[in-house]
Amino acid sequence: MKFFVDTADTEEIRELSDTGLLDGVTTNPSLIAKTGRDFLEVVKEISTIVDGPVSAEVAAVDYETMLEEGKKLAGIAENITVKVPLTMAGLKTCSQLSRAGTQVNVTLCFSAAQAILAAKAGATYVSPFVGRLDDIGQDGMQLIGDIVQIYNNYPALNTEVLVASIRNPTHIVTAGLMGADVCTIPPQVLKQLVSHPLTDKGLAGFMADWEKTGQSILG
Repeated sequence: MKFFVDTADTEEIRELSDTGLLDGVTTNPSLIAKTGRDFLEVVKEISTIVDGPVSAEVAAVDYETMLEEGKKLAGIAENITVKVPLTMAGLKTCSQLSRAGTQVNVTLCFSAAQAILAAKAGATYVSPFVGRLDDIGQDGMQLIGDIVQIYNNYPALNTEVLVASIRNPTHIVTAGLMGADVCTIPPQVLKQLVSHPLTDKGLAGFMADWEKTGQSILG
């Protein structure tokens, strides 16, 4: 399973990229707005930090403008993935950009039916929002299982399931068990994955025993 980080904070991205655990980045207008910086400038900088896909989202809602914005975003760098909403205009844009060789992430997916349409439109990724479904009393992870099963039924469909709106490590583990292709994870949740009280306890014991020996590996 691939790990993308869901942020527009370039310092966070650099820090996580240095770990070797990061496969890509997803952004959206809301995340970039929080930086207070120029939209295109942020997208360009992120594309230089990571080698993997960088999802940059269009701001238009009509097809013609969306397509032009998608083309401009795709021209920023070779690793840009154009992000479009799961609307009829977004699907039409996805189809056109995909045929031209541009990777497309279809976002704001909340049903298996929508995911089928995204795959038919040639999406590189479809982004179901599990946390937002959980917020309204639905089972977000069940949607992931449904989409994975449907896609697996049709090997000709190459769209990857990108689990979005992740709120906790359990979402990530469950996504892995279900066979999702990608998780896009907020930085704080990604860092939570490494934590376990028994790891901390075991390390403290090892260090205490090592200190008693008075030795140094480095001499």
